[in-house]
Amino acid sequence: MPDLRIISPRTPAELEAVRQLCWEYRAYLMSLSAFDAELVTLFYPEAKYAALMEQIAESHAPPHGFIRLAMLGESSVGCGMVHSLSPRSAEIKRVYVTDTTRGIGAGYALMQSLIAECRRLHFERILMDTSKPLVAAQRLYLSLGFRLRGPYQPVPPEAEGHLLYFEMTL
Repeated sequence: MPDLRIISPRTPAELEAVRQLCWEYRAYLMSLSAFDAELVTLFYPEAKYAALMEQIAESHAPPHGFIRLAMLGESSVGCGMVHSLSPRSAEIKRVYVTDTTRGIGAGYALMQSLIAECRRLHFERILMDTSKPLVAAQRLYLSLGFRLRGPYQPVPPEAEGHLLYFEMTL
């Protein structure tokens, strides 16, 4: 794997790269199907997502969260982040690798880094969800030891049956 590194973004340019990847992720989700586009627009309209992106560093700041950025050489190729749901439970959010990077282990490396940091921070479990069309992501999560479970937060009626929920005990 040529020069794949997982870093903690610290500079304004690195945080901007995370924001850009999150926007790419949003666009990717919207491209999955008309239904996915409706869900993304409903739950993350552009203005709300822009506000979320402006606060991303603060929302995922230690000790209650963190962000990871995958770098291939000097290019930003993926991201993932964690925030705490409670003192013992972490939630992984927005794990994304660029289309040109899929299949080289960037998603696996990102997830390994997120899990290791959750352990270091003494979380007891990790929760996450994903859309049913993201089959490769589901396979990755299961291969890492996550198990399927029911919803861990209230699910809007529009999303019922379209999301899968995962949990890993640390």
